[in-house]
Amino acid sequence: MKLSRHKVHLVESALGGQAQAPIAAQLGASSGRQDGFETSQVEVPGNKIFVRRCGSGPAILLVHGFPRTSLMWRMLAPQLAESHTVICVDLRAYGQSGIPASTDDHFPYSKRAMAKELLDVMAALGFPTFTLIGHDRGGRVSYRLALDHPKSVERLAVFDVIPILEAWSRSDARFAQTYWPWILLSQKAPLPESYLRGSPEAVFHNPFGQGSFGPEILKEYLSTYRDPARVHGICEEYRAAATIDVEHDRADKEASKRIECPMLHLWAEGGPLDMFYAIDGGPLGIWRQWAPRVHGQAMKGGHFFPEENPDETASLVEQFLSA
Repeated sequence: MKLSRHKVHLVESALGGQAQAPIAAQLGASSGRQDGFETSQVEVPGNKIFVRRCGSGPAILLVHGFPRTSLMWRMLAPQLAESHTVICVDLRAYGQSGIPASTDDHFPYSKRAMAKELLDVMAALGFPTFTLIGHDRGGRVSYRLALDHPKSVERLAVFDVIPILEAWSRSDARFAQTYWPWILLSQKAPLPESYLRGSPEAVFHNPFGQGSFGPEILKEYLSTYRDPARVHGICEEYRAAATIDVEHDRADKEASKRIECPMLHLWAEGGPLDMFYAIDGGPLGIWRQWAPRVHGQAMKGGHFFPEENPDETASLVEQFLSA
């Protein structure tokens, strides 16, 4: 495989070697197979992005959301890797990726900037085109990438989110009480950073954080929130979502820009997207304003169904890829 001018530095495989052996063991046990992940730090302009990779064939890029890392794909990725090269990234500031400095307008943590960074990662790995799958914040980075770089995205899957502009334009007290990270983490520094650093465990004890994983996986997730610089970066992304990301979405909507590739949208059965937007035709009704080729359905497993219900998720993704 010929690499571009961006450098790719391979590091230890099996999720970082002996120091993370318990996690690697849980990966093997959870997926029913050896972990099979190779890890790397991919250099892109102004940053390094941590990557987990498995499989071979056409490329799929998996992008996590808050408060997870690329580790959330540990049970889904090996299933997709039976016929594809699967690339799982840590978004900037999360996990083991770099933490670029922000600016007053929060642009370095805008979905546009983060999407371009992931495009550079895939180019560095030798994949100018790919299928793109994102969950939560990663879903928003993913639809932005599809809008900004349509020739690079063959197919798009977005899990349990609607476009940022559409979410804010429908926000009310119910929205604020449910989507607490949107409200809290977008406040001016240092208030949200102080809360998030002060009790990171609390993030994983509510519907937008909890999961059935064991203590080793939780420890890995929590490591992000032990680092003040990472916490600041995460809050900057939420500030971008309340400001500059809205501007980018609004400009595209006013210009009637659409996601033209095939799109799959899956959302949590009984969750906010399943309950809040009936007047709009549900989440699919909203997405059809942005992506005329979208289809999808509700999923069992809560907000983190890719992690909690990986087999059904893999089956639907595989159907989507083969359609």
